[in-house]
Amino acid sequence: MKTYPLASRSLEEALELQFKTVDSITRHFTGFELLCLGDLGVRRDIGRPAQTSLVERVFAETFDAEDAALVRGAGTGSLRWSMLAAFGQGATVLVHDAPIYPTTRHSLDSMGCVTLSADFNEPDALARACEVHAEKIDGVLVQHSRQRPDDRYRLGEVIARVRDVLPDVPVVSDDNYMAARARALGCQLGASLSTFSCFKLLGPEGVGAVIGTAEMVDRVRKLQYSGGSQVQGHEAMAALRGLVYAPVALATADRVRREVVERLCSGEVPHVVDAALANAESGDVLVEFDGDIAERVLELAPAMGAAPHPVGCESKYEICPLFYRVSSTFLSERPSWGKRVIRITVMRAGASTVIKILNKIMAAVDGAARSV
Repeated sequence: MKTYPLASRSLEEALELQFKTVDSITRHFTGFELLCLGDLGVRRDIGRPAQTSLVERVFAETFDAEDAALVRGAGTGSLRWSMLAAFGQGATVLVHDAPIYPTTRHSLDSMGCVTLSADFNEPDALARACEVHAEKIDGVLVQHSRQRPDDRYRLGEVIARVRDVLPDVPVVSDDNYMAARARALGCQLGASLSTFSCFKLLGPEGVGAVIGTAEMVDRVRKLQYSGGSQVQGHEAMAALRGLVYAPVALATADRVRREVVERLCSGEVPHVVDAALANAESGDVLVEFDGDIAERVLELAPAMGAAPHPVGCESKYEICPLFYRVSSTFLSERPSWGKRVIRITVMRAGASTVIKILNKIMAAVDGAARSV
């Protein structure tokens, strides 16, 4: 099983990001403000809660950006508002030649956007597409996490190639699942805006982040002027606490999933013929079996202590490992994986726990086969 997992922060690098965030907090908050849950409402001077404004400054500094805005709608909302601000309705948007994430496709369709595609895995083909369609392209959308099992493009290289040909065209990066895990977001690599869900960074439900240039973030903020659109102070403070703790949690999970792959490939679990790291949405272990038992494995997993479905993919609620079907975008490319492959997101578990659950499931599968 050949995959091209994205590079993740080491534990040491994750600690550095945590320390960077806390240092920024000390510059923008007093000690008393940091111990407040947060204010409410639309302040006349800034158009949003004061605590939200302070948190946005920290988010911007943490990811080396000019500005940041917290918005409603989690990752989907942050991406939708960013595309609306950067591209506008009816825009022609260049995307990767791959299945588009379903909620992203709904957003593009609802905006009346037309998509053009290029293979981002081939830098020269991407550059040619930008040249050929230069007069048509209103914006470029790049998904940081993988859309196909064989995706191997580097986000920074994709953005650089686009900028070489289309220097003034806005680029929006969908950094869901990679924020605080990857060494750099799209906005740190030249994108106009980066978008992600704070829920995936141990934050509150329904809050997303938009980070990038001051001009583009201001456009997003102007679309959020009403009181009901504001992320309230207590929600912003919850997002800030998540941002502090998420990097180390994500780096620990990445270390565990590498160990899981190594142990599965060494033969610790019967019926497992292959395992690989993948960014199939979140950071996952893809596990391939020697027969069409994937559905049975997923049926048995909850009774063995595994989570049966995602909540937010590495959210604050997800502790035990998730045993789940392969992502829809991956399955559209490899339909046969639905019967023989599952993905495991280790969450906060250790490798031995994941291996133990798999071995218990295989024993149940073998026991059922013998009784037939």
